Amino acid sequence: MEIYNFRTTLSVTKSSDKITHQTNLMSIGSCFSEHIGERLLDYKFPIVINPHGILFNPISIANSLIQIVHNQQLVEDDIFYHNHRWQSFFHHGRFAKADKKDCLNAINQSIQTAHQQLQNLDFLILTFGTANVFEYKKTGQIVANCHKVPNTEFERKRLKINDITTAFQPIFNELKTINPNLKIILTVSPVRHIRDGLVENQRSKSTLLLAADELAKAYDFIIYFPSYELIIDDLRDYRFYKEDMIHPSKVAVDYVWNYFENTYFSKETRQINGQLQKIIQAKKHRPFDEKSENHQLFLRKQVSKINNLQQQYPFLDFGEDLKWFKK
Repeated sequence: MEIYNFRTTLSVTKSSDKITHQTNLMSIGSCFSEHIGERLLDYKFPIVINPHGILFNPISIANSLIQIVHNQQLVEDDIFYHNHRWQSFFHHGRFAKADKKDCLNAINQSIQTAHQQLQNLDFLILTFGTANVFEYKKTGQIVANCHKVPNTEFERKRLKINDITTAFQPIFNELKTINPNLKIILTVSPVRHIRDGLVENQRSKSTLLLAADELAKAYDFIIYFPSYELIIDDLRDYRFYKEDMIHPSKVAVDYVWNYFENTYFSKETRQINGQLQKIIQAKKHRPFDEKSENHQLFLRKQVSKINNLQQQYPFLDFGEDLKWFKK
């Protein structure tokens, strides 16, 4: 009897450039970059996640890199007041503040921190979300976020492949000059942008995929990671989406994370992750009675495990974990 295989799977190609718990990382891009970035943070990899907040389009990602590389501090004229908040068209809404000075301080501190990290950065992870952009009519600037400013003040466009590659060429050249050992992992988010329909989403994603391919061919330090293909072609089922049928489910993110682990982590790094996973799971434990002797014993055991891990891996920071279990 013939056995049918009802799935096409992506084979893992192990990278010769490994990520360890002492590798300096930065992740910039769409909300999918936050998923992977936060997973790396959970497992105690040193990473800076989205210094400008979530960014969806490649031009805004390129603009953020320019500001970070040159440590461009924003001034009052770079922000605007709308809906009782000071905001920046370069940044996500999480930087919006009621006070002008607070807004600028938060933005500039984040840029400065990322700039300082750049000097010793080993891997930069970039995730393109959409090729559809909004251009602010008053300035001609492509914005990272419209911040609920009326649609009439923007012109909507879809980027061309050349728009994307041209935007990144100078900043990639500069990054390589500043940091010759830097590696860039470039990926396209599997999160679907279907406000304008499935057809337009596919055209947008196709533009991003082709632009990513052009950039990977042009620069030998750029590595393409197939997060889009893992969800859309490998898993290829609505079971792996959340209820909104747009965002990948936790199971899907776990699947991509596992592929990422097998691509970039050594056996030793995965073993460390296995031990850290036990600590992560223990922090999720919710007792019936926090003051019971059994729970207090459980907490003391976790502190003992963490102290042992700290001695074994002195490069890992367990400060927050110890606070969690000791409180």
